[in-house]
Amino acid sequence: MSYAIVGFGNIGRALAKAFARNGIDVAVATTRDPASFAADAAAIGPGVIPKTLAEAVEADVIFLAVRFGAHPDVAKARPTWQGKTIVDVTNAYGVDPEDLGDQPSSRFVAQAFSGAKLVKGFNHLIAAKLAQDPALPGGRRVVFLASDDEDAAREIGALAETLGFAPIELGGLSEGGLLVQGRGNSWGRLIFKDLVELDG
Repeated sequence: MSYAIVGFGNIGRALAKAFARNGIDVAVATTRDPASFAADAAAIGPGVIPKTLAEAVEADVIFLAVRFGAHPDVAKARPTWQGKTIVDVTNAYGVDPEDLGDQPSSRFVAQAFSGAKLVKGFNHLIAAKLAQDPALPGGRRVVFLASDDEDAAREIGALAETLGFAPIELGGLSEGGLLVQGRGNSWGRLIFKDLVELDG
């Protein structure tokens, strides 16, 4: 299984740190030349590999960690996303719900990535929390996941556990997805909730 993070701002770097902590190789990409952020990637760990966008989207699992408005440009990097799993880490805060067709922001994103399995996740924590080791005294930091594809949700849940997090599946995008989205001028009820699943 291969992994990539598209977007290398605060959230993208926080995700890269999670992979590096666990010795899992991950490609990182932006729309810029990889040489322009190679030093920043190397500073996180040797397994954080700068690539072009075209190269990164060949990965099996792609974390979408760009500004919400940039996701259509990423979607153009492949003619079809069949066989790919997209983890939507975006938030559509400030985007008018009417511009999303009054649907959950992740369902709107899913339409751009034709053929992909989409999981909403890793977006409810601020970058500083996401960057920290999720192993805490007595437990593990929670990440919420929502998807209309149960197999994809389980796949990303297993990855979250490998990265040290405690995944909690919330159901489909129209139910659970609403709890963890920023859209318009409101936040889902679980956004910014920094929870710990206790051991035992």
